[in-house]
Amino acid sequence: MARSAVPTRDRIISAANALFYNDGIRGVSVDAVAEKAGVTKRTLYYHFKSKDDLVAAYLANRDQPNLALFRQWFSDARGGLPAKVEAIFRNLARSARHPKWKGCGFLRTSAELANMPGHPAIRIGAAHKKKFEGWLCATFEAEGIAEPLRLARQILLLLDGSFAVVLLHRDPSYMETAGEAASSLTAAAMARRRSRH
Repeated sequence: MARSAVPTRDRIISAANALFYNDGIRGVSVDAVAEKAGVTKRTLYYHFKSKDDLVAAYLANRDQPNLALFRQWFSDARGGLPAKVEAIFRNLARSARHPKWKGCGFLRTSAELANMPGHPAIRIGAAHKKKFEGWLCATFEAEGIAEPLRLARQILLLLDGSFAVVLLHRDPSYMETAGEAASSLTAAAMARRRSRH
């Protein structure tokens, strides 16, 4: 698609996505985003009132595609519920082996903005994690698992913990180990459900 056919706002967000994810929020200037998008700084500020606004748009743009990818990995996996949960981690580990992988954009942004809890990007990141938790909870509830929210939170903690440890060690096998733990927790929850019937 020709550059002129892509709306200016979308071009700016695409440039911000590449730069912010690769180099971090603080490491990238508005000038760099404008240059990569092929627009003037004035044009960028016409579409985004501040860098904070642009950072929030960058994360909002990642929200639905990331959630859709997790759901796809889950639904495409063979086997029962424990295997489907584990598949999310296994696929993430595969992604983490790519040289351009830099972890979870939501977590990295929240770490960079930790001293700014009211920042719109922090709210977007928190909402994204809640949506993932909510989707898992609804999935577990539909399977008749007792305390589905508790299990969803345990899985989320394993997921986000594995993001952090893989970034530290550059070893995606930690993500696979977290997936095994998530599978075991899910299987145990299903066994408790069966034992009550």
